[in-house]
Amino acid sequence: MNPEHDPEGGAPEGDQGELSDLVAFLPPLLRSLEALAFVARNLNPPDLGAVLEVAGAPDEGLRAARPRLEAWPDRLAGPRDALAKSADAVLAGFKGLREAADLRGVFRALRWLPRAQEALYPLAAALPPVSRAFLDPVARADPARVAALAAAPPRSETGLHHVDNAPGQRGGFSLYVPEDYHPGRAWPLVMALHGGAGHGRSFLWSWLAAARGQGAILIAPTAIGDTWTLAGDDVDTPNLRRILDLARRTWRIDPDRLLLTGMSDGGTFCYVSGLEATSPFTHLAPVAAAFHPFLAEMADPDRLRGLPIHIVHGALDWMFPVEAGREASRALAAAGARVSYAEIADLSHCYPREINRPILDWLSGG
Repeated sequence: MNPEHDPEGGAPEGDQGELSDLVAFLPPLLRSLEALAFVARNLNPPDLGAVLEVAGAPDEGLRAARPRLEAWPDRLAGPRDALAKSADAVLAGFKGLREAADLRGVFRALRWLPRAQEALYPLAAALPPVSRAFLDPVARADPARVAALAAAPPRSETGLHHVDNAPGQRGGFSLYVPEDYHPGRAWPLVMALHGGAGHGRSFLWSWLAAARGQGAILIAPTAIGDTWTLAGDDVDTPNLRRILDLARRTWRIDPDRLLLTGMSDGGTFCYVSGLEATSPFTHLAPVAAAFHPFLAEMADPDRLRGLPIHIVHGALDWMFPVEAGREASRALAAAGARVSYAEIADLSHCYPREINRPILDWLSGG
C-alpha cells in the first residue's frame, strides 16, 4: 500500500520548566479546538454572531502561552513542532472567523480546524489529555477504552495513513485504524464521503473520535473531481470499490458492517452509489443530502428491499431544505428499504458529530 504514516509523537521529558510550559499550553489549546468545533457544528448564517459569542475567545489564552514553546530545546523538536503547528492553525482559524466578511470567509476559516487536529494527533499516544480529546464523550468517560488505547503499542498497520491524499490531490484516501486493532475479530468499516469541493483528509476528522472510541476502521476518500459524480459517467464508484478492496485485503473487516455515509454532496452520492445493485455496502447513512424520487424509482428493487438506511437532516438546513430528508425517508421506505430518519431541530447545513456514535450502534444492530 505504501502509505504515508504519521510519525508517533513523544512526551516531553524535560525539566520542570518545560513541564510547566506544557501544563500552561495544553488547556487553552484543547479549549480552542473545542470552540472551533462548536462553531463548525452550530454554523447557521442568521445565528453566526450569537454562535461566535458563545464560543468566546479561548484563543487569547493560547496566544499568550504560545511563546513558551520557543524556548524548548531541539531534543524536544517533535512535540514542540506538533504543538506549535496545531496552535498556529487554531489561531489562524479564530483570526479568520473574526475577519470573515461573508459565509465563504467563515468556511475558509474553519478549514484550519482539521489542520490543527492533524498536527496534534501524533501526540495522542504520549499525552493522555490529547488522547482523550480525540475520543467522543462516551468513550472519554470509559476507563476501559481509554486504557486499551493507551496500552496499544505503535504499529505500522494502525493509526493514521494518507494514501495519495495530500492537500490538492484527488482520488486518494485517508484512513484510520484503531491503535488496538487485532485480527482476532472482524471490525466494522465506515467510508465517509466529504461534501462538495471538500477533501477526505479534512473530513476524516468529522468521524475519527467516534471510530477511535467505538473501534471502527475509518476511510475518508477524496472525490476524483471537485465533487462526487452526481451526473454523467460515474468515475467515483469504481474508485470507492478499489479502496474498499484494498482495505479488505489488509485488515480483517466485518462483511456485515460496511457503512457508506457522507455529508451534503457526499450524502447524495451515498444514494447514487449505494443504491446500485452491486454495491458492497451493507448500510447507508446520508447526512444533509439532496434527494430526488427517481433515485428510489431507478434503484434495483432487490437491492432496496430490506436495505438499512439511516437518514439525518437538519431542520434549519439552508442548502438542502429539510423536506429533502423527509421525502427521501418516505420514498425509500415505500420502495422497501428499512429506513430510520433523524431530524435535528437545531442543525443547519453542518456535520453533527454527535450522531456518529448512534450510527455506529445502528450499524452493529444496537
